[in-house]
Amino acid sequence: MIIYTNIGNPFGLKLLICANLAKTNVEVKHVTLSDSALGDMKHLPILQLDSGVQLFSTDVAAKYLLPGDDASKVVQRDEWLEWSSKRLAPALTHNMAVGSRADPNTKPILNTLVKMLDDCLSRSTFLTGDKISSADVAVWSLLAPDGTLKGAVNIDNVLRWYRQITALPEVQSALTVLPLKDLSFASLQHSNRFGGLHHIVLNPEIADFEGELLADTSANIAETVQREEIEAARAAFGEKDDRAVRDEPRIVLPKPGQKNNLITSALPYVNNVPHLGNIVGCVLSADIFARYSRLCGYNTLYIGGTDEYGTATETKALAENLTPRQICDKYFDIHNSIYRWFGIGFDYFGRTTTGEQTRIVQDIFKELYASGYIETRSVEQLLCQKCDRYLADRFVEGTCPHPGCGFEDARGDQCDGCGKLVNAVELLRPRCKMCNTSPVIRESSQFFLDLPKIEPSLREWVDRSEGGWTHNARVITRAWLKEGLKSRCITRDLKWGIPVPLEGYENKVFYVWFDAPIGYISITSRYCKEWKQWWQPDTSNTGVKVDLYQFMAKDNVPFHSVMFPASLLAADKGYTLVSHIMATEYLNYEDGKFSKSRGVGVFGNDAQDTGIPADVWRFYLGAARPEGQDSSFSWSDLQARNNSELLKNLGNFFNRALVFCEKFFDSSIPPMTLLEEDYTLLALINRELKGYVNQMERARMRDGIRHLLQISRYGNQLMQSEEPWVKVKGTDDQKARAGTVIGLCCNFACLLATLIFPFMPTTARNMYSQLNVRGGFINSEKPLIRTLLPTGHRIGKPAVLFTKIEDARIEELKQKYGGVQQEKGKSPVMPQGFNSLKDAQKAVDEQAAKVRKIKSSGADRTVWQPEVNILLELKKQLQSLSQPRTSECAPTAPGEKASKVPKNAPKQQGPPTVPPASAANVNTSADPADVKALEEEIAQQGNKVRKLKESNSDKSVWQPELSLLLSLKQKLASLTGIPVAAPTGSGKKKGGNNKK
Repeated sequence: MIIYTNIGNPFGLKLLICANLAKTNVEVKHVTLSDSALGDMKHLPILQLDSGVQLFSTDVAAKYLLPGDDASKVVQRDEWLEWSSKRLAPALTHNMAVGSRADPNTKPILNTLVKMLDDCLSRSTFLTGDKISSADVAVWSLLAPDGTLKGAVNIDNVLRWYRQITALPEVQSALTVLPLKDLSFASLQHSNRFGGLHHIVLNPEIADFEGELLADTSANIAETVQREEIEAARAAFGEKDDRAVRDEPRIVLPKPGQKNNLITSALPYVNNVPHLGNIVGCVLSADIFARYSRLCGYNTLYIGGTDEYGTATETKALAENLTPRQICDKYFDIHNSIYRWFGIGFDYFGRTTTGEQTRIVQDIFKELYASGYIETRSVEQLLCQKCDRYLADRFVEGTCPHPGCGFEDARGDQCDGCGKLVNAVELLRPRCKMCNTSPVIRESSQFFLDLPKIEPSLREWVDRSEGGWTHNARVITRAWLKEGLKSRCITRDLKWGIPVPLEGYENKVFYVWFDAPIGYISITSRYCKEWKQWWQPDTSNTGVKVDLYQFMAKDNVPFHSVMFPASLLAADKGYTLVSHIMATEYLNYEDGKFSKSRGVGVFGNDAQDTGIPADVWRFYLGAARPEGQDSSFSWSDLQARNNSELLKNLGNFFNRALVFCEKFFDSSIPPMTLLEEDYTLLALINRELKGYVNQMERARMRDGIRHLLQISRYGNQLMQSEEPWVKVKGTDDQKARAGTVIGLCCNFACLLATLIFPFMPTTARNMYSQLNVRGGFINSEKPLIRTLLPTGHRIGKPAVLFTKIEDARIEELKQKYGGVQQEKGKSPVMPQGFNSLKDAQKAVDEQAAKVRKIKSSGADRTVWQPEVNILLELKKQLQSLSQPRTSECAPTAPGEKASKVPKNAPKQQGPPTVPPASAANVNTSADPADVKALEEEIAQQGNKVRKLKESNSDKSVWQPELSLLLSLKQKLASLTGIPVAAPTGSGKKKGGNNKK
């Protein structure tokens, strides 16, 4: 039997314990709702029987696994099972919720339920008598997650029963598979299509018990702290953390007996601008983890770069009328500048179009070839005889071959009409995208990597290694292995790529999926000549162990978990293999997908234009990182996190602590005499610090942020409850207490600067500067707060860390990046001519006032620039009216007859956007040869635009060419004095649409 459950689901633990108590062997599989194994059963957990039948009711499944042998107890057992599922579970879910889902009316209901439970257990050992039943397991599993019974008092019977069940070997065995620390009611949000149990409305009539067994958690959480935690906090804070900040060596190399982390982020194609989803899925996640790793003192090397070979590059080069090398240089600089702005701290950022890449790829190929892992096969391909080249999938289009479709512009790999995959040679009436002629089918010999031959050793390696991978990486890899691996083609008949180093195959290059991952190795070789210490450490002889962490989005998993490791295993040269695959799900934009061509979403270069600091973007993306399922970028959420979590929580606490220290204690940390309650608070902070380290070690950054913000909340609570600004004006004892509180808060602030550093490095450095310290450390083996700022330490000058993002600004950004900016960005209609100088002057003054108002509001340039253009045009008209009127310069006023225009001057359609040109405005001194050359250039550019549009190219391809055409026409207008012609015709758009 199999238990399918998501991580942390207490109902999954319920089923496993029942199975253990019944001595029944079951397999536990962690899945998500989108997993194909669930079919249409969108509900977790599920118990799948050996017959294939699936039980989705955990009460039914629990009774099936642990039926019990006392028939007289069946009714009582069933009542408690129903009570646990329909009353206790929803009440606990509402009680443990935070934010908008928190329900303040839950506590009385939960008090009544716990009282009911305690009363029952006062009369018997277990819920139905002297023997444990599935009902006990059901209730115990719901009370097991951390925090469920925080602040509990007067429930001795429940606690006795809880400890008795916890001690059972069957329960302890289950907890090794489904650890207690992972359990959380938040996991239920991902257990069904309703988002957990929040849709269940609690019955207020249940709350008939007026006592308080579960008092308010915020006031009584200290009661859950154990004596051992307090003593550990006392001992640790008594130590001064006086370690010197470690300066990173110029070249980082792994060392024996130490933690050596080699970190990579998936190499992005160099043919586009990365959007926020690309950034958080790869480079930012890896950078946050690398910064955390360095804080822990691990030897850390972070490698990144761009993937530059392949069809995608050639296609982009064709679209932009550049060479592949020029495209690579252009977009490498774009990527590099974007990552620098985001504060991505690569140790080395390289590229795959280097001599080192060619040498290492060819060497690995030769090793595979010599070992018998390469086979040759004949493949049918399309050959364009006019271009004299085989056509890659993206260079051929035609009619879709799938019945019932008939889409005429299907690509060689996929049809956008029906969405189905296409084999290029099966296209009907195929045509070359470059010359539009029909290609012919030819046989071409290609090299294949014999994956079936490598599969046994690959499976053995996956079994050993996947424990360090994210859940989606394990699922995707297992799906590939389940289907059985097939040989994969590793060469292509292209010009832009690494040539195959075999005689007779010089015109072939390696397929990008084969050579791109090897880029991690070649980029490291560009970083240092000792690169083999990282990639071929020879652990048995050197004692050096390297942990390879690779960050990517889930679509890149097969290349890193199957293809790349298969190549390195087959080469058998002791290469470092990935130990931790950190794959994210997808980040969407609001309710849709990012689209550069449609203007939807924020791309890397856009983020810089918003005026929002890079650190705020880093923090938000870390908090919204799609770790367990797809998540969405939301402007409102970004605003809320900045204004609430950063400004009101973290920033407010940090600033108040330092300002009070400066104001009341002359910027010097006062003496601290801690009370017992202070050590309890330190123990609670240590809990969060341990949680932070535990989550960050597994690159679970969202939870890391949650823990550090809780430390800040504790600091704010201490400040509010103690009111040191009042005590400092009181008796000597009160002044001393105020000093202790301020000293503690400044130490908490210093800890927060270190914990926030991986997410917000610039902000953290600002915090360090205000605290007057060089930096910080994290002791991952003993995560306990020590005295970071001893008595007498002088702090720097306090300053505000964050600024509020206003509603109006968010609305502007929503409009700008919501896909409607194409309409919004249209130039407003320019003002027409004026009859008098007075009217023109009035219009200029009004428009100038409008521009000043918009600019002073902090609006984006895209908002105020069109209004500035109107102002400039008005000033031109004012200047024209101010000049003496002559037959050569007088503008045509409305109602006057325009001067005769040359016959070849186009007629203007609709209202004029500028005063109509008179014959006298035509520049008769222009060189006819220059005019003719410009007209020919315009004709050529016009043909190019038409061809791109006829080929159904994406707007992002033809729009730059159209802009060039318009600029050429404007240049001609300036040269001749004849204004650019307005579009002619009925005003209908191409395709018959006449939208107004």
